Amino acid sequence: MANKSVGIALLGCGIVGGGVAAILRDQRELLRQRTGISFDLRHVIVRDPKKTDRLAGLPIGTDAMAAISDPKVDIVCELIGGTGVAAEYFQSALKAGKPVVTANKSLLATRGPELFALARKHSTCIAFEASCGGGIPIINALTHGLVANRIDAMVGIVNGTCNFILTQMTRNGWTYPQALAEAQKLGFAEADPTLDVSGRDAAQKLAVLAGLAFNATIEEADIHIEGIDKLADQDFKLANELGYVIKLLAIAERVDGARLVLRVHPTLVHQTDVLAEVSGSFNAVSVYGNAVGHALFYGRGAGRMPTASSVVSDIVNVALGTTQLAFKQLNIFPDTSPKVQVRPISELNSRYYLRLVAKDQPGVLAQITRILSDQKISLSAIMQHEVNSGQFVPIVITTHLAREGSVQKAIAEINSSTAMSGPAVCLRIIDQPREFAGL
Repeated sequence: MANKSVGIALLGCGIVGGGVAAILRDQRELLRQRTGISFDLRHVIVRDPKKTDRLAGLPIGTDAMAAISDPKVDIVCELIGGTGVAAEYFQSALKAGKPVVTANKSLLATRGPELFALARKHSTCIAFEASCGGGIPIINALTHGLVANRIDAMVGIVNGTCNFILTQMTRNGWTYPQALAEAQKLGFAEADPTLDVSGRDAAQKLAVLAGLAFNATIEEADIHIEGIDKLADQDFKLANELGYVIKLLAIAERVDGARLVLRVHPTLVHQTDVLAEVSGSFNAVSVYGNAVGHALFYGRGAGRMPTASSVVSDIVNVALGTTQLAFKQLNIFPDTSPKVQVRPISELNSRYYLRLVAKDQPGVLAQITRILSDQKISLSAIMQHEVNSGQFVPIVITTHLAREGSVQKAIAEINSSTAMSGPAVCLRIIDQPREFAGL
């Protein structure tokens, strides 16, 4: 790679791609002063050139393969997204021995081992800071800043769309449909929000992040996933009364030495926990290392310029050669890490929030507590609002630590009771970090 000039092919110029092009154009002199390198955007590949008026003067084209094979292109930046044609271009660049910078967490989560092995075979590398957490430098932290640590847990809010929706439901009392409609109106949610609200987007990011943190090859299928689309606004009000907010968390925990519990689901977070204050489209990732303790990484988790910032950072590090050296030396990437050992979600030990709608009559509460006791589930609190006798009333129960499998058995038995109206709602509770206990 040339010392004074680096040629870049930008594949995809949508929201993030446009931001990358703007930084490379507007900050060209600043980047040259800081690195001694001129970053030359030689190709900007788009599907429809008519939609790129705002990028007048840039080298717009439609032939991705020609751009990849151009001998003046040193780095290929893939911002098309998805696992379709992007994968074809990705592989072509690696086979040509050219580094690939990407924000494509879906492709990395589904075909990571194959792509990283291909890069290694052709003596090149993959840089992917923008794939998780938008502008937050979490990948760099895991691969460099925290490399001296044995990571024991990772807890994160990594989907800005879901966090925006949950923030509106918490602070404004909106229903899920209302909050989703607002997220779509403001551009935080796609017309089809399924990937986000189902929890799959967060799971794909967790697969990438936890793979680095725990030196394991992790697939989306290894992760227990629950989305936010079934949440009721009533539970936000009741959680608030108990001192909690509801967040979609991506969690990876080391248990039994080598095994991991990997999960994405709505979670009750205490209002004094730092994660409870992460609002709107912001993301935050808490990492717990044996030496550093608790480290929190917070910032814009999505958006044009924050994500573009991470992409350009990767381009710079590839141009400087630091990414290639780390890729060659570190044994933390999916092609060099062992398959993850997963502890089944049924063996999870957690605290729980249960909301039951039961008939207000003698003996019903005793029946519920007996069922929970039979499964060795200890109760932390019970909350019931007054109603006229004989009506159905919400009963909220929080538990001490209990086994997931036992809780699910108890819920199945409770749901079968004729004194219940509808299925019970079950949400997990996460305790605040030890560093903040008592503050």
